[in-house]
Amino acid sequence: MTKDSRADLLDAVIEHVSRHGMSHLSLRELATAVGSSHRMLIYHFGGRDGLVAAVVAEVEQRQRQALVALAEHATSPAALIRAQWAQLCDPALRPMVALFFEVLALAVPGRPGTAGFLDGLTDPWIAAADEVAHELGSRNDVVDLRLGIAVTRGLLVDVLASGDLVGPTAALERFLERWDTVDPSR
Repeated sequence: MTKDSRADLLDAVIEHVSRHGMSHLSLRELATAVGSSHRMLIYHFGGRDGLVAAVVAEVEQRQRQALVALAEHATSPAALIRAQWAQLCDPALRPMVALFFEVLALAVPGRPGTAGFLDGLTDPWIAAADEVAHELGSRNDVVDLRLGIAVTRGLLVDVLASGDLVGPTAALERFLERWDTVDPSR
C-alpha cells in the first residue's frame, strides 16, 4: 500500500532514516524504501532539502517532548541534562543528530525547502527548558537556558565529528559543575 499523506510519509521516512541513515540514498531510493514514490515526496516536501528539514523539525519536536517526559523522573536539573545527553548520544539517534546539522547548514544560506527552520532553531527549546525548569523548581534564566542548548549542540558536533563520547561527556560534566555553582539569585 502506498503512503500518500504527508504525516504517514514523514513517519515512514523517520523510521527508515533512524535505522539506515539517509545520506547514501537518492530521493527515489528513499521513496521506494518507505513504500511511496519520489513524486509524492516532492509533492509533500518540495525535494530532498525540504524532506530533510521536515524530518529534523519533527524529530526536534519529539525530542522536546522526550525532555518533558524525562523531567517527570528527574531528581535535579543536572540529572535531567545527563538523561537527555544519554538519549541524544544513543547511536540509534546519531543519524538524526547528523541530519539536524545538515539542515542547519542548508538553512543558513536559505536553500529551498528549509524556510522557517531557523525560526524554530532555539526558541522552542528555550520554551521547553523553561517549562521543565519551572517544574523542577530551578532557575529559568533565558540566557542560562540558551547557553545550555548551545553547549549541548556544540558537544554533539564533537561526538559526531570525532566519534568520541568520553571527552564530550566529560566536558558536559564540567559545564554542569560550573552551572550548579552559579548563584541562582542573579
